[in-house]
Amino acid sequence: MIVIEKLAKRYGSVVAVDDLSMSLPAGKVHAVLGPNGAGKTTTVRILATLTRPTSGTASIGGYDVGTQPLQVKRQIGVVHQTLNFDPELTGEESLLIHGLLYGMSRVSIRARMKDLLEFADLVDAAGRMVSTYSGGMKRRLSIARAMMHHPRVILLDEPSVGLDAHTRRRVWDLIRRLRDEGCTIVLTTHYIEEAEVLADHVVIIDRGRMIAEGSPGALIAGAGTVAVDYFGPTGTDTAFFETRHMASEFMATLDTRATIRRANLEDVFIRLTGRRVNPNEQEGGAANAAGHSSHSAGTHHS
Repeated sequence: MIVIEKLAKRYGSVVAVDDLSMSLPAGKVHAVLGPNGAGKTTTVRILATLTRPTSGTASIGGYDVGTQPLQVKRQIGVVHQTLNFDPELTGEESLLIHGLLYGMSRVSIRARMKDLLEFADLVDAAGRMVSTYSGGMKRRLSIARAMMHHPRVILLDEPSVGLDAHTRRRVWDLIRRLRDEGCTIVLTTHYIEEAEVLADHVVIIDRGRMIAEGSPGALIAGAGTVAVDYFGPTGTDTAFFETRHMASEFMATLDTRATIRRANLEDVFIRLTGRRVNPNEQEGGAANAAGHSSHSAGTHHS
């Protein structure tokens, strides 16, 4: 459904996307995971025809984003990281205008609007101005708006950023339902749990380049399915193992406090880059990442 070949975007001396290639099949949730500044939003903007690449190509549904933008726009719905509603419109009016811009008849708009307001759990708020909506309500409305014209592909740029844990999970439920209805979803995120919970396929990018891809399970298994965090000579360190029994045997050899847990995609990223995906999630991330990186060469997994 989506094919990207040797894509690059430069802003002067700054390289936002660097020789990026990937092929994303239809009907799946594809999470693009990476830290802020990795090139995730730039890639989505190129796919949405909002930014022209410096070089390389990208196509959606067989249409080139650079030479066939109108055909591409008919294929896609976009949920931007920054919400862009007219605050003086009601939720209903926001959906209506979107449908009219896509050439839908008023009859089909009304029918689609009813379904999507129910889908997003916004029926009771449909007549209220968007300025009165909470952040979670606006995010759900933005997903409903992106679905108005029956797109085959949904591009979600950090869809749960700034939301509390409960509201974030409600947005996740909407994304699952979109996938179940056959949509192809590209989801950018720096939330590890979001990628693990939602994605069928994960692309990890750093500094504009793809550094790994695969199913969440396969990527994690490549690092080791069980992790032991302990305090070592360089600070907090982590060792990886294939089984919990092997991890327990390693813990018995330590003379410092240690914890055992399931490995996750953050571990994959740290082993590949020596840095955290979201450094704000844990203080001392740089020091910890250095510890992870230094240990990876002698990692305990077999």
